[in-house]
Amino acid sequence: MAAKIAARMNRMAPSGIRKVNEKALAMERAGERVLHFEIGRPDFDTPEYIKRAAEQALADGKVHYTSNFGLMELRQAIADKLKRENNVDYTASEVLVTVGLSEAVFAVLATILEEGDEILVPDPVWLNYINVPNLLGAKAVTYGLTEETGFQMNLEEVKAKITPKTRAIVIITPNNPTGGVLSEDVLKELAEIAVSNDLMVISDEVYERLVYDGAKHISIASLPGMKERTFTMNGMSKAYAMDGWRLGYVAAPEEYILAMNKFHQHNTTCAPNFVQVAAIAALNEEGDEVKEMVKEYQRRRDYAVKAINEIPGLHCECPKGAFYIFINCKSLNMKSADLSAYLLEEAKIALVPGDVFGPGGEGYLRMSFANSYENVVEGCAQLKKAVALLQQKP
Repeated sequence: MAAKIAARMNRMAPSGIRKVNEKALAMERAGERVLHFEIGRPDFDTPEYIKRAAEQALADGKVHYTSNFGLMELRQAIADKLKRENNVDYTASEVLVTVGLSEAVFAVLATILEEGDEILVPDPVWLNYINVPNLLGAKAVTYGLTEETGFQMNLEEVKAKITPKTRAIVIITPNNPTGGVLSEDVLKELAEIAVSNDLMVISDEVYERLVYDGAKHISIASLPGMKERTFTMNGMSKAYAMDGWRLGYVAAPEEYILAMNKFHQHNTTCAPNFVQVAAIAALNEEGDEVKEMVKEYQRRRDYAVKAINEIPGLHCECPKGAFYIFINCKSLNMKSADLSAYLLEEAKIALVPGDVFGPGGEGYLRMSFANSYENVVEGCAQLKKAVALLQQKP
């Protein structure tokens, strides 16, 4: 019997990141050693105090459904965090707890986009922001993030692409895949654009704690006139090394939370009870765990950026946030997907081709330095050798 798959599924591209990862895992199963720089997940274990909270929650029988909105204690802890760290005064009723940030993205976009609507998204970008609008029958209109500007937004381009169909603008800061952090001046001007054009802003801030060199993360919802038109999205995956725990959240005006909860009810019901308890501990009992992780990330970043910029044919900007380096490989005159495949086969290093993140990513490779310092050193050496061999070929 032939499979009968809905045509809408053709509007979604499979994850190019996971394609590289699956190939790397298959190579490992065949007995090969692969250095993983493709997956955007912390290599650190979840801090012990968070795991202890989860263990205690399980011992206490916290294994049943919670409110669809999430535990009130967690919603309040998130609101307190947003006030304390982001200078945005949300109430607990303006927070929805989701199963990872991915679900939050889907819930927000499903709530605000009608068929035929347009939404402005970065290029390059994490592809959920292209795939989900496509699935919903909306149109993702891209604006460029270029190396020449330090991956800042070109606000004149953004203004030129606003039409009567434009519903919202997506920003990811710090950015995946570029590692760029939007400046305060850019965010202020973007806020003015959003207000004057009556647009919503979807602000993905999951990498907010991972910033370097004195870079400052600013939540756009904290700017005048912006809280009522911003979806502030975050999660526990990156800062607290809780990616596998699948706990995210979105903060927005309550009328949007009520609407999004309908999607959430029918999609996942609620995040696991004991995971929510652990997230409360993560937010309220943090010591120096995140600072120590960021310090180590910076050590790896500093080494990798220097090493990559010493490889003939490659260069990169020094990222101010997240744990990615966007490596410019254009001078090698090779498609990024082909170069990624060559490096995986010949050098046993897994890097994501930039075209996975949109047309603006062609000519780049994304390297995640969420791997040990020793593996970063080894991986850069393997990269240098492989590129040198490539350049020797006729």
